[in-house]
Amino acid sequence: MPIHDLRRDDLGRPLLESEAGDNPLALFARWYEEARGTEPDPTAMALATATSDGRPSVRTVLLKAFDARGFVFYTNFDSRKARELAENNRASILFFWRSYERQIRIDGTVEKVSDAEADEYFRSRPLESRLSVYASRQSAPIENRQVLDDLFTQAQERFRGGTVPRPEWWGGYRLLPDEFEFWQGRQHRMHDRLRYVRERNGWRRERLAP
Repeated sequence: MPIHDLRRDDLGRPLLESEAGDNPLALFARWYEEARGTEPDPTAMALATATSDGRPSVRTVLLKAFDARGFVFYTNFDSRKARELAENNRASILFFWRSYERQIRIDGTVEKVSDAEADEYFRSRPLESRLSVYASRQSAPIENRQVLDDLFTQAQERFRGGTVPRPEWWGGYRLLPDEFEFWQGRQHRMHDRLRYVRERNGWRRERLAP
């Protein structure tokens, strides 16, 4: 079957202004709680960054916290995403929750989280995840898989029986949102789209054509 013949009709619930409310973070929290019960990993989000001259890249990362300040993820500061954020701190994240036929796009500026916040999160990670930070210089070329496995073994030996501290090259970022778009799939491609744009005194909400 040709790709253009692969179709499914979205049958999601309506997204109405009367139910969405005026606070996009509150709406995100409600949708997230619903997704937690059905999605394999509701924290998975696409993160789009770009270089200073506008060359984009996108990858999937995991949301580790959200509150009124913004949306937090962690990475190696030598990774491609981190290098691009150092050049251009504008970014976009996207959640896609198929079970509810929903997408949420959030745009904003990105800043590093505090050392204290990064340290607290790093201590909460499983031991193997902490060791992997020392084994992998993210985005750097390596000769083969064996090299990576050997580096992990070396990290295990280095910290055997001791504390694994957060290295200076690894930490967190917080996206500070200035725009949300909530997409609810509907029948016949007549989807619901609500956009929230930050203004001086709050959020301006508007409906977009599908």
